[in-house]
Amino acid sequence: MNKSASNPSIARQSPAVIGTLAAALVALTLISIPGPETLQPEAQRMAAIFAVVLILWVTEAIPVAMTSLLAVVLLPVFRVADLSTAFSTFISPVFFFVLAMFIIAQAFISSGLDRRFALWLLSKAGTDSRRVLLVFMLGTCLISTIMSDVPATAIFMALALGLCEKMRLPCGRSSFAKSLMIGIPVAALIGGVATPAGSSINILGIFFIQEYGDVTIRFLDWMVIGVPMVIILLPVSVWVLAWWYPPEMQQVTAVSNIDIERTNLGTLTGKEWRVLLILTTMVVLWVMSTWVPELNVVLVSLVGAIAMFLPGMHLFSWKEVERGIGWEALLMVGGVTALGAASVETGLAQWLVEGSLGGIEDWSTVGIVALVSTFTVVIHLALPIGPVINSVLIPPLALLALSTGQNPALYALPVAFTASCAFLLPLDAVPLLTYGKGYYRMLDMLAPGTILSICWIILITALMVVLGPMLGLL
Repeated sequence: MNKSASNPSIARQSPAVIGTLAAALVALTLISIPGPETLQPEAQRMAAIFAVVLILWVTEAIPVAMTSLLAVVLLPVFRVADLSTAFSTFISPVFFFVLAMFIIAQAFISSGLDRRFALWLLSKAGTDSRRVLLVFMLGTCLISTIMSDVPATAIFMALALGLCEKMRLPCGRSSFAKSLMIGIPVAALIGGVATPAGSSINILGIFFIQEYGDVTIRFLDWMVIGVPMVIILLPVSVWVLAWWYPPEMQQVTAVSNIDIERTNLGTLTGKEWRVLLILTTMVVLWVMSTWVPELNVVLVSLVGAIAMFLPGMHLFSWKEVERGIGWEALLMVGGVTALGAASVETGLAQWLVEGSLGGIEDWSTVGIVALVSTFTVVIHLALPIGPVINSVLIPPLALLALSTGQNPALYALPVAFTASCAFLLPLDAVPLLTYGKGYYRMLDMLAPGTILSICWIILITALMVVLGPMLGLL
């Protein structure tokens, strides 16, 4: 008998070992081979670091959080940046925004507001299968507008799993289960672009545009484009999924007891009222930041998170928050900003963009937005991490726009929006949540995801061309 096959621990370690060896081999190859004349030696070393980190992130050969820290360690080791610079770029306003939003999401969940909202919405669905799909996606989308996509997906995924189990839907063979489990993360990704607070990807994109393009994207500026995208894309996505995976049943009787569960919750508790008050205040201040720059989105988020712990709030303990914080996502944001800064400083980012999108400055406005958006969608297959896409594309595109006398938002804002368009395959962290439950296969997402990606590209192009000049972004 094969010893490795009989030892589960060795079998589990094999992908990790392969990923680690692949990362080391790629790094040695990139460092050893002569690079193009247009690529500086430090940029070539930076490419090796990027390759190592991406391979380890995607394969999870070592924990994602540790890979993020490794990214910072490798910068001085490969003589790309000194230690102080590497660590100073690791901590950015985006880091604190993500931390604050994890705390706020934990308050929303621990107070019971998540379940109350979900049950209230589902009680309006009735038993029609297509309407049930609509309500699941609508609920996920709405929560995702002011909360990270991952917890928004997790909230409705838990309810969807219970529904699938009650109905005894077969894994991989139920069209209704496929549409539901694909639809929930799709709705979260769509809802996440409605406001800057909807995703760390948005805040990271705004940060990079400000840092490298010297253009400030205000809260309502983003919403003027983001909200129409959500209003149009959500019903389109529901229709596409119900069309591609038509439910095998007309009625979903398993949701008929939702009203009983909702009644058992009773009226809003004091804890729920306190969380609602803080969330409402935050949303008002976020919108006001459009006219009052001092009300920075990150600052308001931090103040809201701190308010959760004021005397008399009694929402949760810090120990509960520690368990609820996604440390991997938090440290990944730090690693991404450090890598982004180093790739710009070494010239690697500019070299990559000029090689792949060279001559774009001669295109029309429609052509630029469409090309950048399409490139961002496709690159998801190689870089299935939204924050990484932002760090690779936005800084050099913003600098390219400045060098040609064009508005950096024309090049960079489509990337910031389209970095959330991870519909082709379940490789991003959001669709991976439901993919892991076994109700659909990897390729089941490709066809409807391709249709939705094309719709996304057309829509962001149209909105940028029509609304961009009104906002002074073109």
